[in-house]
Amino acid sequence: MTLRWRILRLLIIVIALTVAWNLTASYVTIQRRFDAFVSGLGRVEAGALARQLSRAYTAENGWDAVDTALLALDYLYEYEPESREEHENESGDEGFHIERIRVVIVDSAGRIIRDNFSQLETGVPSPALPGQRREILDLRSGRTVGFVYLDVNQNFLETESISFLRELLLSFIASGALIVIIALSLATSLSKRITAPISALTKATRAIAQRDDATLLPVTSNDELGQMSATFNHMTTALQRQRDLRKRLINDVSHELNTPLTVIQLEAKALLDDLQEPRPAAQNIIQEVNMLRNLVNDLNWLAETDSGDLQLRLEPCAIGELLISEVERWQPQAQAGRVSLSLRPLPQLPRCQLDPARMRQALGNILHNALQHAQDGQVIVAATLEGDKHLRISVKDDGLGIDPADLPHIFQRFYQTDQSRSRGRGLGLDIARAIIEAHGGAIEVKSEGLGHGTTVEFSLPLPKDIMLP
Repeated sequence: MTLRWRILRLLIIVIALTVAWNLTASYVTIQRRFDAFVSGLGRVEAGALARQLSRAYTAENGWDAVDTALLALDYLYEYEPESREEHENESGDEGFHIERIRVVIVDSAGRIIRDNFSQLETGVPSPALPGQRREILDLRSGRTVGFVYLDVNQNFLETESISFLRELLLSFIASGALIVIIALSLATSLSKRITAPISALTKATRAIAQRDDATLLPVTSNDELGQMSATFNHMTTALQRQRDLRKRLINDVSHELNTPLTVIQLEAKALLDDLQEPRPAAQNIIQEVNMLRNLVNDLNWLAETDSGDLQLRLEPCAIGELLISEVERWQPQAQAGRVSLSLRPLPQLPRCQLDPARMRQALGNILHNALQHAQDGQVIVAATLEGDKHLRISVKDDGLGIDPADLPHIFQRFYQTDQSRSRGRGLGLDIARAIIEAHGGAIEVKSEGLGHGTTVEFSLPLPKDIMLP
């Protein structure tokens, strides 16, 4: 059974039980109230009638106003009891008092004063009368002058109450059925709304598992389901981006491996055919092997940074001495490329807690890129203090520069601009960024456009207790 039908079945059970309980509770409550009303109707009517007759007797100082009082309360009928059925058939009037209440008034001596059904003659002794009995008082003297007997037809009331409750029950059933239909419609819509994003998520997840291009889920709300769809879309986008990056990484690594392997193969074939001298061939092969080793090392570096296994061995390090050492180390390559590599005069720089080997590698990668793109130009290294919180180091070249559209991608692995498709690993800046960020710093690349050179700047946090050399 699907989740949608499970939810719908559960909602149907809850709705049915709720409606049944409410209808049953309402019906039972009304039935009890109605039974109490019917049983107490005679007592209420008898008391009200006795008070009205007492006022009438006191006002007239006798029984002359009895008929007026009965008529005012609708207990006096203008036709004989035997004609009640004929009157009902003619007028269709099912008067409450005509069918259910008989009133007999007797005086204190027990003689009949008035019978609204005209079954007992006036002045005759009263027989035993059924119904509620109440005293009629002379309000001036407070003495009892007679009694009123009020007889409610209980059988008729019970029959009427049963009929009323039956109609009420049918009305409850009809309204309950309508409520159930409306609730089921809402439950169906709700279950569909809940399960539709889940079904779409399942379908999209299956497509990802089958390595198909997964489409993004529609986000139609801000609730948990909408957040689930938005999160899945974010994950799908990130996963697709990683797939593209992995594919590009494999292609770029294959390309970078193919170039030195091709050179080694050509040099070896030239040696085999006696077309190349051993010494220059060996030098070329060693150079290409070194490039392969460096590429392998760079890939190992990236694996460490991606897995979070990059470990730093921090120790007090003189920044100035490190910069001077690196500039001197890269001077031969700068001279070979006819590039002027210089270090601006350094201010008094503090000692910082750094990993010297890692920092030399990061600075070396930045200098290597600068020297590659500044043929017959110059590269300037500088360092400045930004208050007592940061140390900023910059490497500026006057080479080809970078198009503003390429700047956001400059730290992507193997990324090279269209203007600089020269041979290179394309991993240097990514490794440099990983090392600098591991030290708590930040790196950025600036360029005003093609032909205006490039500046790579990175900042490192200074310790609270700065130690000057």
